[in-house]
Formats: sequence, C-alpha cells, structure tokens
Amino acid sequence: MAILALDAGTTGVTALIIGADTGILARGYREFPQHFPEDGWVEHEPGEIWAATLEATRDALAASPEPPTAVGITNQRETICFWDRETLGSVRRAIVWQDRRTAAMCEHLRATGHSDRVSELTGLRLDPYFSGTKIAWVRDNDPHTWAHVESGRAAIGTVDSYLIARMTRGLHHVTDPTNACRTLLYDITTGDWSEELASILGVPLHALPQIVPSYGAFGSTDPSTFLGLSLPIAGIAGDQQSALVGQAGFDPGSTKCTYGTGSFLLTNTGTDIVRSPGGLLTTVALGHPDGHLTYALEGAVFVTGSAIQWLRDGLQIIDSAPESEVLAASVPDSGGVVFVPALTGLGAPDWDPYARGTILGITRGTTRAHIARATLEAIAFEVRDVVDLMRAESGIPMPHLAVDGGAAANDLLCQLQADQIQIPVDRSAELQTTGLGAAFLAGIGTGVWSGLDDLRAARRTDEVFTPGSDGEAAHQRWRRAVERAKGWLDDD
Repeated sequence: MAILALDAGTTGVTALIIGADTGILARGYREFPQHFPEDGWVEHEPGEIWAATLEATRDALAASPEPPTAVGITNQRETICFWDRETLGSVRRAIVWQDRRTAAMCEHLRATGHSDRVSELTGLRLDPYFSGTKIAWVRDNDPHTWAHVESGRAAIGTVDSYLIARMTRGLHHVTDPTNACRTLLYDITTGDWSEELASILGVPLHALPQIVPSYGAFGSTDPSTFLGLSLPIAGIAGDQQSALVGQAGFDPGSTKCTYGTGSFLLTNTGTDIVRSPGGLLTTVALGHPDGHLTYALEGAVFVTGSAIQWLRDGLQIIDSAPESEVLAASVPDSGGVVFVPALTGLGAPDWDPYARGTILGITRGTTRAHIARATLEAIAFEVRDVVDLMRAESGIPMPHLAVDGGAAANDLLCQLQADQIQIPVDRSAELQTTGLGAAFLAGIGTGVWSGLDDLRAARRTDEVFTPGSDGEAAHQRWRRAVERAKGWLDDD
C-alpha cells in the first residue's frame, strides 16, 4: 500500500508517493510564483498553489509503480487564505507567513495590554509572523473580501484547509491542531478556537475551519477535481511538526532542525506545556484521535536557506545553492565578516520585525568567498541561539540534533552547526522529512502502520557530524552584530 504525501511549501509543492516500507517510490515538484506588492509584503495566489499541487501530483503518479491508497498533507503554516465556499476561487491573494505588514498592529495590541493574555492562551507572541493579525488586516483594509467573510460566503483557512476544500470540491473545511495553533486564535490548553482571542482580533469564528486530529480519516478527495483520485485524506500537519514526525521525534527531548526557506527547530516536550520567557514558542506537535495533544518548544528563524538564495538571485555571487559550500570552503574563515540575514526581520529568540539584513566587518580584502562563508556561519549562529534556549528552558536532555531540509545537504554547514551547539548533528538520509511525516500520519490514519512506534525504525541516518572547536569568540561577535541590526526601520 502506498501513500501520497503533498508538501505545500513556501516556494513550491512537492508530491511524494511513499511505499509501505517507508521508501520513496516517486516524486513530483512544481514551483509557484511569489508576489511582493510592497516592501515587506509577501503574497501567494491560492489558485497557483492549487495548480502546482495538481501538476506535482500528476508527475508523481506517472512515475509511481503503484497507486496511492490515501493522502497526507503538510504545508507552510501561518500563510492565510480566503476563498469562495461555492466556487472555491480565491477571493484575494493569500498573505504569507513571511509578510511583515502587521508590525504596527502588533505594537498596538501590545500597547493596549493584550500581549500577556495572548501568550498565555496561544503559547505564541504578538508578531506579524502569525495568521491572526493578517486576518485582522484584511478586515481593516479589504472591505470587499471582508463583506464576503461576514456573510459566510468566504472561508478563511491555512493552506491545508484551502487544499482540502479544493480536493473535496468544497465538502470539507477542516484543519488540524498543528496548523490551528499558529493562528493566534487557538487555545493550546483547551485544544479549540478561543472566543476571547477571536474577539480581540475581530475574527468571526464561523469563517474558520473545523479542527480535526492530525491523523485519521477526515474525508475523501473528489475524483472530478483531483485527477480522478478518490482517496481518504488521513493526515494533516504543519510543515515543521510534520518534519518532527518524519524524523521519528516521538519522545520528549527529540529535537529536529529543518533548514528550508527559514530554519525551524522543534523539541518534543510530551504532554507538558513548557512556557518560554526567552523568546521560544510553545506549540502543538501533534493532535491525536483520542483528543490528547503532544506539545513542543519551537524556535522559528525566518531567513536561512533564503539567504543562500539571495546570494544567488540578489547578489549573484553564486550560480546555484550548492556552490555556496564550495565557495565558503575556499577560505578558512569569514575574514571577520559577519552577516545578519534579517531580510524579513528577526524571529526567535530576538523577535524584531524592524531589524534588517546587515553585513559588518567588510574590508578591502573581503571577497565573495568571505560573504558566502559568513552566510553559512550566520545560519549556524541563528540555530545555536535557539538550541541554547531550548536546552535551558525545557530542562530535557538533548542528545543530538536531527537535521533535514535542502541546506542540510551542505557538509560545511552541518559541521559548523555541530561546532556551535557542541552536540552531534545527525543528518537524515531523507532530507524531505516534511513530506515523509505527512505520509506517516496518513498511513497511521488508514492502518498501513499500526502506530507511531512502528515508524521509529524507519528513520535512517546519512551522516553524523561530531563537534570540533566551539567558536565561542565568533558567536559573541555575531551577537554584537545582531544588536546593531535591530530596530533599523521605524514604525513608519
């Protein structure tokens, strides 16, 4: 029996077909356009995500030796979509998790005394990263869309909700706890939407999806809209929680880092809600069919892999992402150059939407190789800042860091990371663990595997990077640079 896993990421959709032995039988991929209507704004056209989903799935089906029997979905979490419940057409572009347009709104909510209560209920913080203020911005600035929301004609949901609506021809409007908990509208203690939070942000609960478990059958795809397939939809998880599942991170202390557009670290805290005073997020790692929740601490670093893309597309000092490793390895160090890649502000642990990218230490002797090396070092420093907090605040031993995502293929980055955090870095044999996790959930939901324990042995290691020199002086220099990058933009 095979499972179709759809990974709807920030820049494209990957379709994987996973066999019962957890091996990848086939894959397809399609990019979709990114829209930047104003400085700091990032949008997606939902119809383009749907078209990419169909094309990627079509490619995977054509290459697979056996047809899938169920589908699991994983997705970019905080991006918010609006669509017509009848036509399923998008009412407006989706506002992407990277979008910073609501920074001033978040400041206002903090100034009016909502910060502590929002954090208590959600485990999050008032930051433009999350979906709730994006919805409130549409309420305040797009009266045409909002009229459809209030009348009940338009639905609001995260990317998984939108895809499921399209796949089921509008029959199901659902999401799971790992996506719901990123909206600023979900109470992590009750496991449901919060009327209090909805009132603070002015969001009508009737427009939001029903919350269902992360695994178990929730509905079936409609063959007339989804490539002739009639499959149970049996797994849903936000991309970072799905990667934790794909890394078999089922035990407290299990920690993974996914190097994608950004880097996202999750450490499993079991059934305990661990609060972070230092800048980490408390989030739901998994919602189980019996109603109980597994929690995690999370550190969200907004720009890591996209910094390498900027070297390629913006500075044009490399022709491909893999070239960054070769170029960076051609020099023994960064020559004193420090790059703070706050291209869309800073996430954990600093949380400054007004920070901007900063390169310090440039001299006449600085070359593109030094900048490439400083970029890889910056990724390792950003992740170290989060790991240090996780170890201090969770109180749970962290024996190693499991890594995945495209940039994890970079050996130099993995070694720099091990040196910085001083624990082994265990690179997964399958770097696309987000899709693997969605397949695992759908497979458990349909009985392909009997439970989470069946999947522990499925996780395979490619290479383990052991720590060398700790680079403490370089890290201290990095922290000085971060302070200089903060607050670059004013409220205007």
